[in-house]
Amino acid sequence: MDGAGTSTSTPLRTRWRGLFRRVSAAQWILDGFTGAFFLLFAAVLLPTYDDGFSWIGGAATLALMTTALMLSRCAPALSLAVAWIGAFVQMGTGQQPMAANVAIFVVLFAVAAYGSRVVFWVGFASACAGALCVALYLFVFGPAIAGIGYVGYVGGASSPLQAVLSLMLVFGAALFSLLLAWTLGALFRVVIRNRETRRAQLLAEERATAEEERGRIARDMHDVVAHSLAVVIAQADGARYAAAADPEAATQALATISQTARSALSDVRMLLTQLRHRQAEGPQPTIADLEQLYAHVRAAGVDLRVTVDPAPPGEPPASVQLAVYRILQEATTNAMRHGDGGPVHVHLAWLPGSVALSVRNRRVSSDTRPVPVTTARTKVLHAPPVQSAGHGLIGMRERAELVGGRFDAGPQSADWVVQATLPV
Repeated sequence: MDGAGTSTSTPLRTRWRGLFRRVSAAQWILDGFTGAFFLLFAAVLLPTYDDGFSWIGGAATLALMTTALMLSRCAPALSLAVAWIGAFVQMGTGQQPMAANVAIFVVLFAVAAYGSRVVFWVGFASACAGALCVALYLFVFGPAIAGIGYVGYVGGASSPLQAVLSLMLVFGAALFSLLLAWTLGALFRVVIRNRETRRAQLLAEERATAEEERGRIARDMHDVVAHSLAVVIAQADGARYAAAADPEAATQALATISQTARSALSDVRMLLTQLRHRQAEGPQPTIADLEQLYAHVRAAGVDLRVTVDPAPPGEPPASVQLAVYRILQEATTNAMRHGDGGPVHVHLAWLPGSVALSVRNRRVSSDTRPVPVTTARTKVLHAPPVQSAGHGLIGMRERAELVGGRFDAGPQSADWVVQATLPV
């Protein structure tokens, strides 16, 4: 029994709540003061009507019209229904036009501005039907209504044509007035929709910007972590192989690991700060930081050979400098992880309208087993890890495309070559 009662009352409660719009507390207070002022103003004018005025019918009409006025913003459909009830009470009790009828214009405005699509067109139909009711009420029943017998042209018209023309004139004036209020509400409805559309567009742009920023930070995080871990792994392997034969080389490898880990930790902290606070933009790497990048790679035991020809003629754009740094960082990391331990050749060419970069290293063939190798410079042994798939190539390609450049990576003979051309 209780379950059935609850299931029956819930849809009714939901339907009742659906009649009301969400309005702010300030709007509730404003509508309350407006309704109170309207009620006081219309009530003061009641004694000024003719002697045949019905106080009971007038008070009921005034109460209903004031209620419709106060509900017009928060419940347009309910407000329109109450206004029609008030109009029927007024016509049924034979009341003359009164100041409370001004509320009808406010209700039609609110119905067109705030109502649903169905209520919107019901308001239009109500304006047309209301104009017809006004014309018929004044001309057909007007002579019998207290104080408005002077507008009755049906009985006093000199000809039927004059009566019809007078009826059409009153109908046109009433229709124009009511539709004017409805049209103003429709225009205000367009303004509200435009504001909502603009707000949604700004929100979508903000979300897209945030998503782009998260993607950039994710790429930076990948570059920092992948590069640093590759150096740490290479040095750890070298220290393990050289611990017994050359303790000094092992000590040097451990120092490199410590320095690389501290640098990576600083970069990761900066990126995490950017995730927490969008305004906390840290300094981005530039081409001036390339020497430090090369030093990290060489410290890992890689024979890195860098050529810059020609040199940059001036100060390239910051976005291009960042792209060059990140692409070289990822490319040298991949060469260190997947190469055969031989030389890695880096070439930079700063041309008048673009910068061309390439990173070339020997590939490890599929039938070659990774064996410990040593470099002539550091004499630190390290084993090339097995090649694995990752997001490095995707990240490098995205960085090149973000600045309008081209990126290509693939095997060339026995080498693996990364090439990029970025506009300056």
